[in-house]
Formats: sequence, C-alpha cells, structure tokens
Amino acid sequence: MDNIIEAKDIYLAYDNQANIIKNASFSMKEGEVIVITGVSGSGKSTLMKALYGSIDIINGSLKVMGSELYKTDKFRIRAIRQNIGIVFQDYKLINDYNVEDNVALPLSIQGYKKAFCKKQAKNLLAHVNLALKAKRYPLELSGGEQQRIGVARAISHNPKIILADEPTGNLDEYSSSIIWDLFQRASIELKACVVVVTHTLPSELYDFNYRRLHLEDGVLNEIY
Repeated sequence: MDNIIEAKDIYLAYDNQANIIKNASFSMKEGEVIVITGVSGSGKSTLMKALYGSIDIINGSLKVMGSELYKTDKFRIRAIRQNIGIVFQDYKLINDYNVEDNVALPLSIQGYKKAFCKKQAKNLLAHVNLALKAKRYPLELSGGEQQRIGVARAISHNPKIILADEPTGNLDEYSSSIIWDLFQRASIELKACVVVVTHTLPSELYDFNYRRLHLEDGVLNEIY
C-alpha cells in the first residue's frame, strides 16, 4: 500500500493563538481505516480541516496525494478535494434536494451524466437501507437516516480519502453499524483511506482492522 497522506513535524493553530497540534508526524495508506480519538477541544476537527486543505499548517510538511498542501495552488487543491469524501457531524444535507439528489450531488458537480448519477445513488441507498425513501427530503428523515445519507453522499464519487467527523456519536446502534460497514467496504473495495475522528471508540470496531491515533495536549500518539 502507498502513503496517501504524509505529515512530518506539523504544527496547527488559528491566527496567533497557541498551537493546537504540536510536532505531529504520521502517515496514512490506501485502504486503511484510521480512528483519531481525543476529548472535545483536543484538535481532532482542526486536524481534519488541515487534511482537507481548508487551514494551513504553521510549520512542517503535510502531503496529501503527493502534493504539499500549503505550497499547492488552488487548482491542485480543487483536484485533491474531488478525491475526498467528507462526512459532517451535522449532516449538511441540502433540504431542498430529495434524498437521491443529495447522494448524487458530488457526481453532479463533477459533471457525470444524470443516468449514471441516478444509478449510483440508487445503489448506495440500497446499501444504507433507504432505497424506499429516495424521493423524500432530509427534514422528513430521522437523524440516523440523515447521517446514513451523508455517508452515502461522501462515498458516491468513489473517493480516495474519506474524512468523517464524529459520524456516529449520537446515532442508534442500527444506523451506527450501517455506517461502519460502509466505511469498511470503502476501505476494502475502493481502497479508500478512511479517517474518522471521535471522542469515544464505538463498539462496532471490535472486528475491524484499524489504526488508532490519540490526541492529548496537542500531541498525537499512535496507540496501535
């Protein structure tokens, strides 16, 4: 497996505040599931933003898909982001789009034909057991159903990297198990690097092959 993310001695902070993450070094490979734990405010979401290129590192080296992010022009950043799927903690579905159109959105943005977008969305909705709700709207769904749609959307364009911010923290066991199954499938079938931040390890991970990194007082350590 090849490294798709490489960080060496990176520091992260906002404006002139103290460093949130200090001297962190790590690598992440294609097909890996990486779980980053830490208490609220430890910098987990900040690290995710850095991996997406939405905040610059203060010092060090951070490469995503072979490109040094803070030295990369906006066109290359855009190309990298087209290969990243994001699962937001607060879902961020478009309420004016039905479920099917929400799932197909990344494909539509990238210019795929409508028939292909529809087919891909239909397949993913079957995976998350929401095929019968394809024409419903987000506000007609439960929180667990909305998050399952959010994960399906993040995977719809077959990304090389999936970034998930507390994707199952407030969900029931059924929805949580479906989401973790999708992450596992993505790592195996798509060879995607799946990076999940969470404050507690969910029980669904007991039979997973994954790596765990832990953030505490700005220091990132690999636990196993």
